[in-house]
Amino acid sequence: MAATAKLLAGVELGGTKCVCILGSGPDDVRATERLATGEREHTLRQIEGVLEQWRAQHGDFGALGIASFGPVDLRRDSPTWGYITSTPKPGWHDTNVAARLARRFAVPVAFDTDVNGAAFAEGRWGAGKGLSDFAYVTVGTGIGVGSIVAGRSIFGMNHTEIGHIRVARKSGDSFAGVCPFHGDCIEGLASGPAIEARAGMPATQLPADHPAWEFVAHDLGQLMHTMALTTAPSRIFLGGGVMSGQAHLFARIREELRRSLNSYVNTPELDGRLAQYIVAPGLGDMAGPLGALALAAQADS
Repeated sequence: MAATAKLLAGVELGGTKCVCILGSGPDDVRATERLATGEREHTLRQIEGVLEQWRAQHGDFGALGIASFGPVDLRRDSPTWGYITSTPKPGWHDTNVAARLARRFAVPVAFDTDVNGAAFAEGRWGAGKGLSDFAYVTVGTGIGVGSIVAGRSIFGMNHTEIGHIRVARKSGDSFAGVCPFHGDCIEGLASGPAIEARAGMPATQLPADHPAWEFVAHDLGQLMHTMALTTAPSRIFLGGGVMSGQAHLFARIREELRRSLNSYVNTPELDGRLAQYIVAPGLGDMAGPLGALALAAQADS
């Protein structure tokens, strides 16, 4: 670690767990703390307590990055910037996260989606180094996509919600889906809760030859098809709890993408190099927490 490395703090706020992190990058992580994302006020007070304790033990941190589950409001001119908005997570609708922590710690704060944060971490320190166009996909409690185009995350009237697109269903699939908003969007079909509802047991307990994986691989292949034809990333990183526990899915998803595109797009990435196109994150399970530090580094720049 360089002696001049500035201390940064980050909060990866997920739908089921929260990871607080202190350091300056993957080679300088001073502390981490994992918390359950439970009742709103209790969880936020726990986060504040962890950060206060670290400040007392390690000294002031120069900036704070918050990588949050969503949907979130990222419009800087909005009165609800930094809020978690229309989330299905009970009790978290319209939650002010960023401004609250900014007031508490009086440091620059960056706020973004959890998947955008992970994508920025991969670009800064991981397998996305040197790439200006790539995407990070997390498949876990939900499905989220962080798309980086020309070095920036996509943003228009709102951040993208590619995990809620509708996809072409596999023939014979009558599963209704579990998304409370859309039913059979990709999150409703292939997230961890969707897999458990479809198969009757958690994804971590499903053997690789369970028939449910055929539907999941097909649906995620459809997601890859959509991404390849819209933001056209040079590489796609597939992370999250479902992917990390089921390595066999990578080959299946690549094959579903190849079959679905049917040679329509002819690029080196898609022509014989799919094994290098759809890959695991270079930062592994740390992509999410390091995403919060990557956002803090942006806030401090």
